[in-house]
Amino acid sequence: MDSVTPYRITPERLLDLFEKNRSELFANDPPDVHARREKALESFQKKGFPDKKLEDWRNTDLSESLNREYDYPLHRTEEDDQHKVFRCNIPHLDTAVIGQLNGWFVSKDVPLIELGNGIIIGSLAEAMNKYPGLVEKHLGNYASVEQSSFTALNTAFATDGTFIYIPDGVKSDKPVQLVNVIQHRENIFIQSRNLIVLGKNAQLTVVHCDDSYDHQPSFSNVVTEIVLDEGAFLDHYKLQNLNNDSTLISSTWFHLGKNASLESHFITLNGGMLRNNTFVKFNGSFGNANVYGLYLMDRQQHIDNNIFVDHASPDCMSNELFKGVLDEHASGVFNGHVLVERDAQRTNAYQNNRNILLTDSAKINSKPFLEIYNDDVKCSHGSSTGQLDPQAMFYLQQRGIGEENARMLLMYAFADEIVNKIAIEPLQHRIEDMVKKRLQGELQICEQCVLHCSTPEHPAEFKIDVSKI
Repeated sequence: MDSVTPYRITPERLLDLFEKNRSELFANDPPDVHARREKALESFQKKGFPDKKLEDWRNTDLSESLNREYDYPLHRTEEDDQHKVFRCNIPHLDTAVIGQLNGWFVSKDVPLIELGNGIIIGSLAEAMNKYPGLVEKHLGNYASVEQSSFTALNTAFATDGTFIYIPDGVKSDKPVQLVNVIQHRENIFIQSRNLIVLGKNAQLTVVHCDDSYDHQPSFSNVVTEIVLDEGAFLDHYKLQNLNNDSTLISSTWFHLGKNASLESHFITLNGGMLRNNTFVKFNGSFGNANVYGLYLMDRQQHIDNNIFVDHASPDCMSNELFKGVLDEHASGVFNGHVLVERDAQRTNAYQNNRNILLTDSAKINSKPFLEIYNDDVKCSHGSSTGQLDPQAMFYLQQRGIGEENARMLLMYAFADEIVNKIAIEPLQHRIEDMVKKRLQGELQICEQCVLHCSTPEHPAEFKIDVSKI
């Protein structure tokens, strides 16, 4: 399949593209995956793209992003500098790095790595070909095409992405770092799919980076399904640092079995139009999920965090804390929805969204929401939005700290509550650096590292000691 002539993305053109390339889209599909793809296409055909008439999209307008012309590559793009793209210079961060370029898994040697302890890491397309039973059991079983039109579109079109399988009782020796890079000569529309499966009592740490290597406009629709079997534990990091002409719809579906535990962190530092759809479902008792988010936005940037937590089983606990700093004309949305079903006795669920607006033109729409059908629960939610505390500013200035440094210190202290929850020490230190640079307006594209980390030549630091906070 070759890429088509750049055009404006519409449901009609996407449906036509699907029909013309049907045989190749289905080439590696097991029978059940084939059927799910057909069902997803029907769902997208009925729904189309969401608009502001829908409650969930009332404060996020995609019309400008969809009205651009995009190249839609239907095959793997070969770039000369792939190895340079996936370099990551974080001192002492020891990870197994795997990469995606423009939605396709990139392999230096083999498309699928099979370790002696049963761990499988590599291309989703290759995994469907080599392990159809394993992929078929999970792919598309958790991401609802009825609930999300973008998930439906992805399910219909996506042909590759990343597959990670951790078998029962196995703990991954090191974190897996998935680096998803966008680099293309033309505006590009991308669909990629990821599947991560943890067996019973398995353990894994995943660092998932979304990055752009140039300033070309892009539209990415990414769906990730993550399955935690009984007693499994996942430490999950989603880092987003894209250019100001990028649009990203990132949908992550977590499915937790009995006694499963999830720690998830969404850190957004840059991007034009970003929407994070996060779905957490407790499919067994005594599950635990902590979902944290930090977003630092300025200029005309827009961030939309949409979180749905389904307490479908008793004795489970969920905790959400999302914090944002918005400057200039930036805008944000937080939609948090916790559902406690009838049989979910002894549920503990908490959600909180806190925001600082640095200008009168910055804005946030925050809507935490509880839907409870059981009396034996402990649930609460909250939301707060304001400017920097003038009393705290006065306190710092009285101690000889200038106004600008006082502002940065207060913002850093606000953000640091989320950064301190990062369990990987080298990553925590580097995110601290990035947050400092972001708050000072100095976060620029780095030629060496997709994370845009500070370098020895250009360290990220405040002019005064942060211990004075």
